[in-house]
Amino acid sequence: NRAEAFILPALGKLRVVQLTSEKIRHWLSTLANTPPRTRTRPQQPQNFRDTRADPDAARKRKATANRILTTLKAALNLAWREGHVADDSEWRRVKPFAQADAARIRYLTLEESQRLINASDPALRDLISAALATGCRHGELARLVVADFNATVGRLHIREAKSGQGRHVVLTEEGIALFTRLTLGKTGDDRLLQTGAGLEWTHNLNQRPLLKACRHARIDPPISFHVLRHTYASLAVMAGMPSLVLAQNLGHKDTRMVEKHYGHLAPSYLADAVRASAPRFGLATESSVIPFAKIS
Repeated sequence: NRAEAFILPALGKLRVVQLTSEKIRHWLSTLANTPPRTRTRPQQPQNFRDTRADPDAARKRKATANRILTTLKAALNLAWREGHVADDSEWRRVKPFAQADAARIRYLTLEESQRLINASDPALRDLISAALATGCRHGELARLVVADFNATVGRLHIREAKSGQGRHVVLTEEGIALFTRLTLGKTGDDRLLQTGAGLEWTHNLNQRPLLKACRHARIDPPISFHVLRHTYASLAVMAGMPSLVLAQNLGHKDTRMVEKHYGHLAPSYLADAVRASAPRFGLATESSVIPFAKIS
């Protein structure tokens, strides 16, 4: 989708050998200075979101441009590795925007999460509950079938993840009860989560119901679906879940992403560790020196 929307229209007519670092930098800069797209009817001019009231808009656009650059470089690197182009130096010279991904992670409190669940219609309520109970991405949840849930050990099998590798997500008792209910009356290949019309959930189908639920739940500004994943991770860290355990449940290869985005939410853990392990020197807490009386 990124290639079709942002890469091919601007660069698709060029041969790889014509892609100079200057052209790629100009394309990247144009991406960063273009407002985000909004849904547009086919054959109509593309609509764009008004971001003038968003003080963080410039950073967000740079972060988006960086992600698209990563997609472009991945394709070009594949072409180079397969011998279709002799030199990869031009695109290696192009660096992503610095400090573009330093946004504060947004998450819901427990009370906000409960309000959102209660404000959603039944099908969306199940989808939101599943996200909050697992920390899974939208696509991972939408692809789940009954056979992916093992009630005996209380785990979900994510067969297709963003990393390309599957994983098992450990559930709480609350999560086990939720997915047990979702399997009732279904066979092994049936979807666990569907829209009220019986369709597979897609991002386009959840956006409007989620916006409506946020409005009814008094969550302002409204959240994107991915904030539910951040909510699971943030609340887990604050409750003391070890970074390695959380990283494995979320599908990260190591703890770096967890520590980068959520490490600041566990200050009590850091403080407890320092106070338990730092050396003591018998430093006096009270001085035995009596100061001279102030002479007027």
